[in-house]
Amino acid sequence: MRAYLVSSIAVTCAAALALPLTLATPAASHPGGPPVGPAAAPSGEGDVAGSTQSLRLVPLGGGERTVGGDPAERGLTRRDVRPFSLLGVVWDDVRAPLHGTVQVRTRATGGSAWSGWQDVETHTGEHGADPGTREGGSGRLRGATAPLWVGDSDGVEIRVRPDGGGAAALPAGLRLELIDPGPEPGQAAPGASPEAAERSTSSAVSPAASVAGVPAAGAAVLPALSRAATAAAAGLSTSAAAKPYIGPRPKIVTRKGWGADEKMREKGFVYTKSVKAAFVHHSATGNNYTCRQAPSVLRGIYRFHVKSSGWRDFGYNFAVDKCGNIYEGRAGGVSKPVLGAHTLGFNTNSTGIAVIGTYSSTNPPAAALTGVARLTAWKLGLHGGNPTGKATLTSGGGNRYKKGKKVKFNTIAGHRDGFVTDCPGGRLYGKLGSARTASAKYQGRR
Repeated sequence: MRAYLVSSIAVTCAAALALPLTLATPAASHPGGPPVGPAAAPSGEGDVAGSTQSLRLVPLGGGERTVGGDPAERGLTRRDVRPFSLLGVVWDDVRAPLHGTVQVRTRATGGSAWSGWQDVETHTGEHGADPGTREGGSGRLRGATAPLWVGDSDGVEIRVRPDGGGAAALPAGLRLELIDPGPEPGQAAPGASPEAAERSTSSAVSPAASVAGVPAAGAAVLPALSRAATAAAAGLSTSAAAKPYIGPRPKIVTRKGWGADEKMREKGFVYTKSVKAAFVHHSATGNNYTCRQAPSVLRGIYRFHVKSSGWRDFGYNFAVDKCGNIYEGRAGGVSKPVLGAHTLGFNTNSTGIAVIGTYSSTNPPAAALTGVARLTAWKLGLHGGNPTGKATLTSGGGNRYKKGKKVKFNTIAGHRDGFVTDCPGGRLYGKLGSARTASAKYQGRR
C-alpha cells in the first residue's frame, strides 16, 4: 500500500449488537472515554487480550551495524523477543513522511531458520481520520507503516533505509511494534474438516440470535437473511410499487466473533448522515495467512491501529478475508453509518472495506470479490445506493482533492480514487468493475 504521503479497525458492545437494523440516522455522538494512546515502551498489558512490544530503532553503525550496512540506516540486528505475529513501524509525527524502505526478517517460534527479507509497506497519509474531526485532531496520532502479518515468531531483524539525504531524511522516533494478537475467541471443533475450518471462522450463534432480523446481544455471528427478511428488518416496503433495491444481508462475523477487546477502543460511537459510497482497500498485511487465522490478523491490526497508531478504534468499517468471510470492523452497529478512518478526506458518508491481504501483484481470490459484492449490495442498499452508479462526496482534505471540493465517485470505489496511493493494489482495483456488476445483481437490479 505504498503511497506518497500515514495509515490510519473490536466486538461491538452488547448494546450495539442489539440495535435494530433500521435506517433511522442517529445524531453524531462523541467518545466520552479517556484518551487511548500508543504504547510507549515494551509492554504486555494485562487488562486487554494480547500485547505490544515497542522497540526503539537505532543507527546500524558501530556494534549494531550489519555487514555492508549504511550508517544512515536505522534498525535492529537479529534478536530474541517475546512471541508475536504482526509487526509495523511507527514514528512521532503523523504528518512526517517516511521516505525510505522498511524490510524485516523473522524466525518462527521454536525454530532456528530465519525468513528472507520482507518489505513492509510504507505509507504516511492515505488512511486516517479526516482533518478537523475529533479523532484527527486528538494529538495522539503517530505516523505508521502498514502492519505486516508474519505468523507466530520469536525473533526479528529490521532495517530502515532512507531514499536519500542520510539519516535526517527519516522521521524522528522510529519504533518497531511487535503485536501479539492474543488468544482465539474459539477453536474449531475436534475432527472438523480443514475445508470447514477454512470457510467459517465462527458459526456459533446464540439460541435467540435472530428475532425479526435483530441479533441477540453477544452473538458471534449475524446470520444471513433473505432479501425479504432484510428489507423487513430495515423497515423497507416490499410492495411491487416500491420494490427495494437491497441485497440480502450476508453472514457477518461480529467483533465478538473475531475477538475484539472493547476495553481497548474509546467509548462511544461517531456517526455520519448516510452511506453514499464504499471504498475498497487491501490491508497490505501480506497473503501468508489462512482463513482460520483471519480473526488473529484482525486483532493484530486493531491493536496496531489503537495502541501503536493512536486511533480511537479499528480504522475500517468492514473486512473480508480470502475465503469471502465478512467481518464487522469499527464499532457502532453494522447497519449504521459509522464514521471510519479508512480514506483520508472521504470518511464522511462512506464505508470502508478492507480485503485482508496485499493485491498489488497478486490477484484477489474470487471468494473475496464475492464477499465484497454481497456486502456492498446490502450495505449500500440500506441507504438507497446503486452499486453501478455514482455518488458525490465532499473532500475533507487530502493529497488528491483540496478540502471542500465536491468529487463524483463510483459508488463502489477504490481507495486510490480519493487519495494518491497504490491501495487497494492494482490487481484488486482492476476487479472492482466485476464486483460492481455482481453487487447490482444481488440487489435485484439486473
